[in-house]
Amino acid sequence: MQKYKIAVIGGDGIGPEVIAEGVKVLNKVAQLDGSFEFEFTEFPWGCEYYLERGEMMPKDGIETLSKFDAIFLGAVGAPGVPDHVSLWDLLLRIRKSFDQYVNLRPVKLLKGAPCPLKDTKEEDIDMVFVRENSEGEYAGSGSWLFKNKPNEVVIQDGVFSRVGCERIIRYAYELAKKENKTLTSISKGNALNYSMVFWDQIFSEVGKEYPEVKTSSYLVDAASMFMVKDPKRFEIVVTSNLFGDILTDLGAAITGGMGLAAGANINPERKFPSMFEPIHGSAPDIAGQGKANPLATVWSASQLLDFFGHEDWGKVLIDCIEEVLCEKKVLTADLGGNCSTSQVGDEIVRKIEVKRI
Repeated sequence: MQKYKIAVIGGDGIGPEVIAEGVKVLNKVAQLDGSFEFEFTEFPWGCEYYLERGEMMPKDGIETLSKFDAIFLGAVGAPGVPDHVSLWDLLLRIRKSFDQYVNLRPVKLLKGAPCPLKDTKEEDIDMVFVRENSEGEYAGSGSWLFKNKPNEVVIQDGVFSRVGCERIIRYAYELAKKENKTLTSISKGNALNYSMVFWDQIFSEVGKEYPEVKTSSYLVDAASMFMVKDPKRFEIVVTSNLFGDILTDLGAAITGGMGLAAGANINPERKFPSMFEPIHGSAPDIAGQGKANPLATVWSASQLLDFFGHEDWGKVLIDCIEEVLCEKKVLTADLGGNCSTSQVGDEIVRKIEVKRI
């Protein structure tokens, strides 16, 4: 039997609550399938750990995680810990150490999900964002000069390497080719006259290897408008670290809210573990109350199953989410229901048992 070793970092706020439901769902899938199993190992890292020990994770944390097949992350961030500390010392440390340079964010209007856009059907919003996840605006390069003086100057560099741009753009072209979908590049070459002009150039260069893929290019401001006015024009989208971060939150807003937003941080070469996470944040205002929506975590679990080659089970999880959304009987408050986090997780498990492959 195939055994997948999964490191579980519940993290902060609602993270442990929603990740528990994801673990519950994955264990049920493995039990019903019978050909594989999950071995989960929990780590208490995050902001509470930082407040106790002065670090978000141990110094040998990356070495510890390297022995796992994948990482399942709940959320990072809490009052009392600066956001740049919680982000850079845990989430970004993992992403960069394991070269998880592909961030996959589905932006898809599921059946039954609420949509704030007028006269929009499910088939109108069905895109996947391929976000560069290792450099760009989040490279951490810059300077802070003359701190706390009248002539204080801050410089934040965006780092765009040929290797970094080529590999993420090629990944997106391959995905578009495989799924027979269009590919859209989003940049800002008119204003960012070095980094984004370079990005546009490489998008064009790599595109010559994929003449069968229909492409478009948009400035990020125009893309933001079209995601609201005409989202069906987007299928596979490739963009930089910062633009991808912003636009996928907009994508979540038009497809049911952050409680339905999933993400995967992928190392395609599989030299290192990949990481799967809901992207809704830690929501400290509702932590510990059983109000958090676990469906984004279930969607992330679906991405994890896809990554390990169990796409059939990944689809089952999406089908179960859609059934829950359409029936509207077992939902958390953000989706108009009055059920708890664990009740929604239990309902997904019941539906998996019915839909068993």
